[in-house]
Order: sequence, then C-alpha cells, then structure tokens
Amino acid sequence: MTTSVARPGQMKPPQTRRRGVSAALFFVLFTCTLRCSGCEKPSNIVLILADDQDVYLGGMTPMKKTQALIGDAGATFSNAFTATPLCCPSRSSILTGRYPHNHAVRNNSLDGNCSSPLWQKGQEATAFPVYLSKQQYQTFYAGKYLNQYGKKETGGVGYVPPGWDQWHALVGNSQYYNYTLSVNGKEEKHGDSYQKDYLTDLILNRSLHFLDSRSPQRPFFIMLSPPAPHSPWIAAPQYEKTFPDVKAPRDGSFDKPGKDKHWLLRQPSNPMTSTSLDFLDNAYRKRWQTLLSVDDMVETLVKKLEALNVLNNTYIIYTSDNGYHTGQFSLPIDKRQLYEFDIRIPLMVRGPGIKPKQTLPAPVLNIDLAPTLLDISGLNLSVVNMDGQSFLSQMAPELRNGTARPYFLVEYTGEGHLGPDPACPKLGPGLSQCFPDCVCEDAYNNTYACVRTLVEPNLQYCEFADTESFVEVYNLTSDPHQLENIVKKVDPTLLQAMNQRLIKLQSCEGDSCQCTLHRNCGHYI
Repeated sequence: MTTSVARPGQMKPPQTRRRGVSAALFFVLFTCTLRCSGCEKPSNIVLILADDQDVYLGGMTPMKKTQALIGDAGATFSNAFTATPLCCPSRSSILTGRYPHNHAVRNNSLDGNCSSPLWQKGQEATAFPVYLSKQQYQTFYAGKYLNQYGKKETGGVGYVPPGWDQWHALVGNSQYYNYTLSVNGKEEKHGDSYQKDYLTDLILNRSLHFLDSRSPQRPFFIMLSPPAPHSPWIAAPQYEKTFPDVKAPRDGSFDKPGKDKHWLLRQPSNPMTSTSLDFLDNAYRKRWQTLLSVDDMVETLVKKLEALNVLNNTYIIYTSDNGYHTGQFSLPIDKRQLYEFDIRIPLMVRGPGIKPKQTLPAPVLNIDLAPTLLDISGLNLSVVNMDGQSFLSQMAPELRNGTARPYFLVEYTGEGHLGPDPACPKLGPGLSQCFPDCVCEDAYNNTYACVRTLVEPNLQYCEFADTESFVEVYNLTSDPHQLENIVKKVDPTLLQAMNQRLIKLQSCEGDSCQCTLHRNCGHYI
C-alpha cells in the first residue's frame, strides 16, 4: 500500500486536512475554556430588610410596586419564618445563618449580647459579608443594623463590621429623622429636613450613588435596611394622609382572651379599652404609610438596575426581621410572641433562573438567607458553619438540587426590668414593654422554644422556661388562629415525639440543624 506524502506546496489529502482542522479547533476551544471558565461574573445581589413588617395581618398590602416588581417577577414564599421574633437576635441570625442558641444574641439589650464586643470578636467575624468580600463582591450597607450598634460600649461610630466596603449604618434603633449615622466609621448627624434626612430616602439615594461609582468588573452586594414600618411611624410628607379609613383587622385572634396560654397572655384586659383600640388602629395605619416610601425605594432601585443593564443578572430579595401584632389576644402592639402573626415574615425573590409568578410553600427561615447569598456567590457551602440551608434550589431547581426541611425551631429569650415597670407596678418586677393599661408584652420568663411542622400534622409545639414548665400546642389545620391550646387533648406519644424533636433542635449546630427527610434528625412524623 502506498502512503501519500505531501510535498512542500502540495495540498494534503482530505482526511488529513480534517484531522488537522479538528485538532486546531479543539486547541482553540480548550484554550478558550481555560481562559473563560472563571470569567463569567457571578450574579449581583440586593437584600432589602424591612423592620417589623408582618405578612400575616396585611403588612404587604400597601406595597403594590414591590409585589409586582419582585414577587410577580419571581418567587413568593408563603411559609417564611423568623427563627426568633425580635430585631437584634433575628438580624444576627440573618448575618450568621445561625439559630440564636448558637450566635448567643438573646434580645435587643447589650446584656443580651446585641452588637456586644463578644459578638464582634466572635460571630460577626464570620458573618456572610466577610465571605462575600472574599468572593470579590463590592459590598454596601445602609440603614438600621443592630439595635446597640454605634453605642460607646460597642465601639462607637468608628467601629465598622468586617466585610463592608461602604458603610452607612444607623446608630441605635430605628428613626426617620434626628439620628446619627456611621459613614465608613465617621459620625454624621441628621436633622428633620425631609429632603436631606428622611432615612428611607437617604439610604436609597446612597445606594444609587454606590451603583454609579462601583467597578463594573466585579459583582456587588447591596443591603438596605429602612426603618419602616418600625415605630415611631413617621411617614413621608406626601403619604401622611393616606389610608384614612384603614383599621387593624378585626378577624382571627383579634381582641380574644388568651385562654390556656402562658401567663403573660392571660394578663391583658379583655375586651380591650377604647383608648387601646384607637391607639393600635392609629399605629396600624401609620405603619402602612411608612411602607409607601419603601415601595418607592424598590421601584427606583429596580429602574436603576435596569438602566445600568444589570437587572437580569441581579437577585433582589425582600424580607423583614420579624412579624408584628396589633390587638391579637388583646396585646396592643409588639412582636416577641410565638404565634403566627409574630413569626411569619414576607419573603420575595427575583433573579437569574427564577421563573416569574411562583408561590413556593416550602418552609424557609431567616437563617437560610446567609447560605443562600453565599450559594449565589458561588461559594462552596461546606466551608461555612451555618445552621441554615440555601433555598436557591427551591426557587430555581435547574440551578441546584435540594430538599425542604419538614420541621424547624423558633426560640426566644424574654426581657424584663429588675424592678417593677412604672406603667404596671402591680405585676411586680421582671416585665417590660408595658402599656398604661397594664398590658405587658414581655417578661424574663417569656422564654420559649417551639418546634413547627407544616406537613401533616400541621403542628406547633412550644415549651416555656418558667416555674410552670408551661406547654402550648396548636393544630394549625383546624385552628389557624391558634385559639385553642390542645396540649391536654393530644396523644401523649405525639407530645413525647415533639418534645424529643425540640430537644434535638435546641442543641443542633451546623449540618445537624438542616433536618430534611433524608437526614437523621430525629423521628419524622
């Protein structure tokens, strides 16, 4: 057989030419793959965290733009919960992805570890912004942070938590006017001019400036935490007269006696006085008014992202730190209780891979936010020690595989004063958040832990750390408003199973908290 050998200048045989072309093409593709495997820029992320916004009692009703631009454009979680219904421990859970029994922030006080030096040296050093920064994200924060942040005892305004490139944080608790900011570690005082000082608008405007000045070559993370709808409920001037006829909803558990509940729920006068009713109706209306500026914030931010041509590669998450109540079980206004109105929160997400107009029933907790953000950033979650689990797989199954948890923990450590509260001296020491009608919203022994399951049976089982070892159990299928404590009617075997499940969750850490149907986290009912 004669082998054809091409002489210089002579064309090679067709099969030889094809092999040469294929080899050259493979080399080009391989080189391109090497160069480009890491060059696809990770998605940008925007997290908007409202303060005390309920979802159970209509808290999302005034926010038409937000529901259209985030919820309708992506996924709405119908079963989103906070791990604890109070600002500082909840926000600490959001930052760390951990249950309160692991991050050790108990309440809003410095003694309760809120933004304390111990927190700063420990849990804050491994919060999600630190990891995002390592992932080359440009990070921006504006608004309320933690209730004790910026106080002298916690490092003052000069202290900027790790992981943040741009820092515009409120000193102390929510305000709309007459507040102090830490701007990248420098004190900035504000007055009562709407144009210059209204906090919701200010943090929006600074985020827009950040978007204009950032580097286009790197992804960004923006976290905005407006004061609304937290007290003192000061609406923007253009919204001060909106919703004139709106009142707190009168259905469900509104102004019902706290029969068979923890002693704190048995204290309020029932029915409520007319002055209390007027007060809470006014509060409810003003809360809605303050949220209209947040609704405008979402609209302006989405338009800005669209104008910069980055909207399609940006995840936008809207949520709140806890729920709220206005008159439920004759409690005037607050959070801190174990019931659905206080522990359910809004959660909506739009972004790459998320199909529009989804309503997702899988239970999601605020401890899941941090691992979800890091999952979006491309970080290997095995390198972080978090109790939560990413819910990216729930929103975009084609991007991730995952399973939903069948049950979860809600826990709270009560606050109280050493002496009697001036508004309610007859009840003695150990209480706080008392109103003039001697209705106290919190106490030292308002300390509880609950296990909640949404699959059949749809139950909530709660134990109090008090001298009574009080237990509350609710079947939310037959009693969605939690009017009847059925602890004395439930099969003791079920109570024992729920108790054991609660014990496991109260001591869980990391992976052991991520109970799914495929993990050994105790007997699944």
